[in-house]
Amino acid sequence: MFAEPEQSDSSARITLRAIYHGRVQGVGFRYRTARLAQQYPVTGYVKNLADGTVELVVQTQDRPVLEQFFDDMMLTFATNVTDVAVEEIGSEPHFQQFEIQH
Repeated sequence: MFAEPEQSDSSARITLRAIYHGRVQGVGFRYRTARLAQQYPVTGYVKNLADGTVELVVQTQDRPVLEQFFDDMMLTFATNVTDVAVEEIGSEPHFQQFEIQH
């Protein structure tokens, strides 16, 4: 699902940003995402955006963990999400936990 990282440093953090489109606000999306994130060694945040989309920023050191997390996200929200745009972004800042931002 994701391109292989260019560097082979196993301690490097991988940070992905996803924007979810569809019926994603007012349906418990942020709460259920935070609950799902508790099952994985990930940090970051989820928040509603003014345009009706939801932003998810998730960080970990293990790419297969990210792939499984995003697969579970799609299974959880298959009926709500009409489109998702995912991009790898810089690993700063380092998040301490996963949280819902307001």
